[in-house]
Amino acid sequence: MLVDDNMINNFVTKRVISNVDASLQVCDYTDPQKALSILDEINPTLIFLDLNMPVLDGWQFLEGMMAQNSHHKVYILTSSTSELDRQRSTAYTNVVSFLNKPLAPETVAAILQVA
Repeated sequence: MLVDDNMINNFVTKRVISNVDASLQVCDYTDPQKALSILDEINPTLIFLDLNMPVLDGWQFLEGMMAQNSHHKVYILTSSTSELDRQRSTAYTNVVSFLNKPLAPETVAAILQVA
């Protein structure tokens, strides 16, 4: 599952993932509220989550996951280079890693090996 308010970022990330493994089904959402509301229905293996989004940001999405007792693996995928954001992400037990955009094919391959 991709959650990023920018359609182009979702398109690029989806393309990188499909180039690594074309058999994967990737759901992408530009509306984090919608993604959060159907999280249990979709039941994703993992989530790539942007932090800086209007209305509901990545931190609020993570809080919403906690409120729903959702334990899906989350990879924060952001353009933020803030060390404070990186440190803050460690407070969430379902956050596996903090990654910077764009997502490299080698990173996707490594993630899929452990997913």
